[in-house]
Amino acid sequence: MPVTLYHFPASPPSRIALAAAKVVGVDVDVKIVNLFAGEHLKEEFVKINPQHTVPTIDDNGFILWDSHAIATYFVSQYGKDDSLYPKEAKQKALVDQRLFFEAGTMSSRMRDIVYPVLFLGKTSVEDSVKASAYEAIGFLEKFLEPSGWVAGDHLTIADVACAVTATSMQAMGLDFSGYPNTQDWMERCKKIPGFQEANEEGVTLFGEKVRSQLPPNHLAP
Repeated sequence: MPVTLYHFPASPPSRIALAAAKVVGVDVDVKIVNLFAGEHLKEEFVKINPQHTVPTIDDNGFILWDSHAIATYFVSQYGKDDSLYPKEAKQKALVDQRLFFEAGTMSSRMRDIVYPVLFLGKTSVEDSVKASAYEAIGFLEKFLEPSGWVAGDHLTIADVACAVTATSMQAMGLDFSGYPNTQDWMERCKKIPGFQEANEEGVTLFGEKVRSQLPPNHLAP
């Protein structure tokens, strides 16, 4: 039976889970939960996930949420090998660190822009908040210098997660022109089988939604 994925395309974390499924080759049955319509607060969904967040999966009764937990579970449970999420302790630790970076730095700083705009009605972003987002992109640029991948010398699940967030940051109006390593890496990530299928529609919706609430070029450096 396919894994049920509760998903909202405009949500970057939700797209991380879907992209992981596509890249790993997991058969998923996608059920849309519209956050903008409050569907995540419905009683039937709260019974599945008391935190009422997407993504959430139901793998034949095994319920799990959080995009990183889901992504690493997909590799561990369904991956053909462990290249995307190595078992060797030091390699695994490096992938984990980059996943934590995506969650605690990239996504966090993107959310500092997005949440007030989409949910609090803000129509401008403070310079310090923009600067913090660009600092996160600068960290990513440095991580890519040694090999062109974010964790080690080959594609891992950390690249998938970071690429979803990086493309989301770009789509909403942050300028990546000063980050050549990151631009090159994003283009390579778009060619990973399954990545664009999972990400392209949602990242476009996300970018359009954020940009529609802000003045033109508002997020330029």
